[in-house]
Amino acid sequence: MKPRIIVCGLGCTGYKIFHLLRQQGAIVVGISDRPITGEGSDIVVGNPRSATTLLSAGIQKAHTLVLAGKDDALNLAILMQARILNPQIRVINRLFNTSLGDRLDQTLLDHTTMSVSALAGPLFAFAALGNRAIGQLKLYNQTWPIYEEYINQEHPWFNRKLSDLWDDRDRMLIYYLPVERQIDLVSGVATNLSLREGDRLIFATKPNQRLYQENLLKKSWRWLSRLRQFQRLSKSAFAITSALFLIIFISTIIYISTESNLNLIDALYFAVGMITGAGGNEKVAENAPETVKFFTVLMMLLGTGIIGIFYAVLNDFVLGTRFQEYWEATKIPESNHYIIAGFGGIGLNIAEFLMKNGYEVVVIEQDVNNRFLNTARSLKIPVIQGDASLPTTLQSANISQAEGLLAVTSNDVINLEIALTAKGIAPKIDSIVVRCQDPHFALMVQQVFDFEAVLSPTELASPAFAAAAIGGRILGNGITADSLWVALATLITPAHPFCQQVVKNIASKADFVPLYIESNGQTIHSWELLDYHLVSGDVLYLTMPANRLDLLWRNTALLTAQG
Repeated sequence: MKPRIIVCGLGCTGYKIFHLLRQQGAIVVGISDRPITGEGSDIVVGNPRSATTLLSAGIQKAHTLVLAGKDDALNLAILMQARILNPQIRVINRLFNTSLGDRLDQTLLDHTTMSVSALAGPLFAFAALGNRAIGQLKLYNQTWPIYEEYINQEHPWFNRKLSDLWDDRDRMLIYYLPVERQIDLVSGVATNLSLREGDRLIFATKPNQRLYQENLLKKSWRWLSRLRQFQRLSKSAFAITSALFLIIFISTIIYISTESNLNLIDALYFAVGMITGAGGNEKVAENAPETVKFFTVLMMLLGTGIIGIFYAVLNDFVLGTRFQEYWEATKIPESNHYIIAGFGGIGLNIAEFLMKNGYEVVVIEQDVNNRFLNTARSLKIPVIQGDASLPTTLQSANISQAEGLLAVTSNDVINLEIALTAKGIAPKIDSIVVRCQDPHFALMVQQVFDFEAVLSPTELASPAFAAAAIGGRILGNGITADSLWVALATLITPAHPFCQQVVKNIASKADFVPLYIESNGQTIHSWELLDYHLVSGDVLYLTMPANRLDLLWRNTALLTAQG
């Protein structure tokens, strides 16, 4: 009996999750606050936080509840009502507040927090790096991008044996879709099958990290460049300070030249006191010629104005935010960096991913009250506050020397405008990635303007929610030929259907692909993996179609009979 799944909140993301689950053959019911054209009894219409609505959807017999709405407060209200009606139900909860989600995961059993931004961010980053990933895989505390290769006669893997591609620690084969033959990946590897034209191969690659090794000279040059840029940005403060010191210097020289008994320190003391209005040693002016007295009057009047301006600039520069803004501007990379326009949840996740992998980034954000700005400063990410659709703003981010730009604001039209502006002023930029919430609009933008990638967060994240609803703790997922597949880790217990089985034999029967095994603190890979005999206590990492996950809960006799 397949588990019953309820998807609550059929907005853009929720309806996509609902459709994917139904496509994979799951028993799924949707809850929507309004009727959906073309849908029938599979969808319950009503207030999602109401006990009546949840009971109508079968909450008491359901195995999993997916909360896919945009409103964190509403999702929490539904969560509490659902747990009252069914305390054992698994909950997949979409939350923007990830820190709250972490606390809920620690407090509640069978509660998993998921974020569209966290799921989509790395895929946007992969696209900016020039790799169009179709999914991601969490292995060895790293995010591995997943790709799909179409084999043709010009492809370097054409006529190459699958066994040759199997033995590579930096690449993990995930799934094989032959154009004519009906054979799984493990069997193809074991029989030395060669790739033919039209075959498709899905695989994950180990992410490359850019390592910066700067010598002392390079670091000194970087700091010198920042100081020059800081001086350029603080011209007004520098000019008024220079004018003040110039007046003090000229006044001191004139007083020394007109009074032979006056030393340098006394002249400087009188000049500063006279210009600032503090007074001191007035005998210098009283015994001076009429021209010097007239000069003193002019300096007192001029000094009053300059001192007032100087104090105003100093207050704004040091006590206000100007100094912080100027210093942030000096951190903007000069070349080989990535510009992120829009610093919401997706922008933050992109920035964190790129920086973790050794790439420099700069953020452009128009909202001065953006809640992630403090996070950016704590991560030492330079932030330009301005409109990214304006050429001057992009130029201040050194767009011409950047490696790529990601337009990821919450507005599809603004993202398109930013991307077109960037393409106009920096036509040689390597990659431009655009966020479009509407997948149909994204497809048209890609076809018309030929950007590096136009991605929809909903399209990228929905398979992960669907996979989590079906299979528990998911390490990765993807969609190939309308088939959802997932990567997961399963603990081999004495009652597990895979226990006491040879990996390559059970993999062919259950249609999964083994990635590696953790056994007694060791990791088993490659050919040794295929011949390994699974025992209780092993942890098997694998990928398999989502509609076959129920095999993991069947008994061994049924699985053997099926094979």
